[in-house]
Amino acid sequence: METGIHELTPGYALDALEPEERAAYEAHLAGCASCQEELASFLETTHALAVAASGPAPDPRLRGRILDAAHAEPPVVVPIEAARRRRLAPVLGVAAAVAAVVAIALGSWAVHLSSQLDSTRSALDAQRAAAAVVADPNARKVSLSSGEGRLVVDDAGRAALVLDGLEAAPAGKTYETWIIAGGTPARAGTFRGGKSVDVVGVDGVVKPGDVVAVTVERDGGVSAPTSKPIVASSPV
Repeated sequence: METGIHELTPGYALDALEPEERAAYEAHLAGCASCQEELASFLETTHALAVAASGPAPDPRLRGRILDAAHAEPPVVVPIEAARRRRLAPVLGVAAAVAAVVAIALGSWAVHLSSQLDSTRSALDAQRAAAAVVADPNARKVSLSSGEGRLVVDDAGRAALVLDGLEAAPAGKTYETWIIAGGTPARAGTFRGGKSVDVVGVDGVVKPGDVVAVTVERDGGVSAPTSKPIVASSPV
C-alpha cells in the first residue's frame, strides 16, 4: 500500500475512497509533507469546481430514474485493484480537466490584460504627441468656423484640436475626427470628450487647404461621416 498510497490523494480529496483506503491514507498523511501539499492543492481545485458547478437543484425524481437505470444493468464483477484504478481514473481526469480550465482562464486573462496595457500605452503616446504639437512655438494656430477652441498644426502637418467645454459623447456614441481634403473626409481618430479642455490628436497629416472636423458617430466610429460636423476648422 505504501508504494501506491500517494495515488490516493485525488480520491481522498473527492471523498471517493473505500473506508480501509481512507484510513490507510489518513495514517500516512500525518507524516507525509508531499501528500499534505498535494491534498491542499486538490482541495482548492475541488472547491473551485464545486462553486463553478453550482446551480439550481435537480428534479427530485432524477435520483429514482438513475437508480432504476442502474438496477436494470447486469452486474459486473471486477478485481478490487482494477476497480480502484477504474474509480481513480475519472478522478484524475476531473483534476486534469480542472487544471486545463484554469490554464485557459489564466491565458485569456493574460491576453486581455496585455490588450488593455497596449491600449493604455497607445492612448498615452497619442496624448504626448498632441501635447507636443500644442507646445510647439512654431506651430500654426487655426481658428474654428464652428465649435469652441482652435486647431494647432506644426510644420510637419501633425495636428491637435484644443476644444473648450465639449460635453461627453452620449451613451453609445463617440466623437470622430476627420481630415477633409478637397471635400473628401478621411478618418482621423475618435475620442469621448467631457473635459473642460480636450486636447485631441489628429491621426494623419494635415496639409494646406485641409479642414479638420468632428462629428458625432456610433461607438467604434464609422467609415464616412453620418452627421453634420459640430466642430470644424477654417481651411489650414
